[in-house]
Formats: sequence, C-alpha cells, structure tokens
Amino acid sequence: MKKCVLATVICFLAAFGIAQAQLPAVSLKTIDGSSINTETLSNDGKPFIIDFFATWCKPCNRELSAIAEVYDEWQEETGVKIFAVSVDQAQNINKVKPLVDQNEWEYDVLLDPNSELLKALGGQMIPFVVVVDGNGNIVAKHSGYTDGAENELIDEVRKLLAN
Repeated sequence: MKKCVLATVICFLAAFGIAQAQLPAVSLKTIDGSSINTETLSNDGKPFIIDFFATWCKPCNRELSAIAEVYDEWQEETGVKIFAVSVDQAQNINKVKPLVDQNEWEYDVLLDPNSELLKALGGQMIPFVVVVDGNGNIVAKHSGYTDGAENELIDEVRKLLAN
C-alpha cells in the first residue's frame, strides 16, 4: 500500500512539473545526417529549449517563426539555445531542410521521425516545447501554441538565470 501511495505521489509531482527529470537518451539525426544522442544536448551550462514541430503543422511553424523574430535578442540577453526537433515521418524528412531554409530559422534542427524523443518526454501533440536548465534538467513543458506564447518560454529561461 505504501509503495502504491508513493508511486501516485511521484506521478502527480511529475505531471505538474515539480519533479525534475533529465533528458532521456534517444538517438536522433541532425539535418545534415549526423547522429546525436539527446542526453548529450547542452548549451555550455546555460538553459536551452527543445521545440517539436512538423512541416505540415501550422501552429508549429507560427511558433518557430515568432521565436525567430526575437531569437537574436534572446540569445544576446540570456544565451539560450533552441533545438527544433522535426517529427515528420521518414517519407517527409526531405521537406524539413527547405522549410528551415525558407524561414531562415537559425536553430539546431534535429530529426525525430518516429517521435521517440517526443514520446519519451510525454508529448502527446505538437507543437510541444520543453525548457531545460543548464544542468540538463527538464523544468517546464508546454503543448500547443497561441500568439504570444513564446514570451512564456523566455520568461522561464529568465527565471532560471535569476536563480
């Protein structure tokens, strides 16, 4: 009975982002075809953001474009880095680079064609965003996008830097 209660409490805390978790180890490809293990993602001790998208997802593209407009300012102020992770399936992977180039997104782009990382992080839908502190701990998660929601992301990063 005690184990059941403890497991319930842990699940509750994890669901509400109170329990911090490390990034899971998933092997992805970079946009140029190199392999990368997600547990090695870092930003030299500074926070970073993982933003899941697909080429066909309009809200995803609006979010990444909105961030692109202020990304230079964010980097100058906080040093934050963004990893844009495409969950396009294998047959659509060839559409990712043209979309990134067309929008002039200056993010590190990774490919997750089987949505392994998305699922491992508990993502159910895209856009799905994860904020990670400088130690690799997941500190915030968010699904969906509405205009202006990108401001919440930079606010999370600012809070991390203030601590």
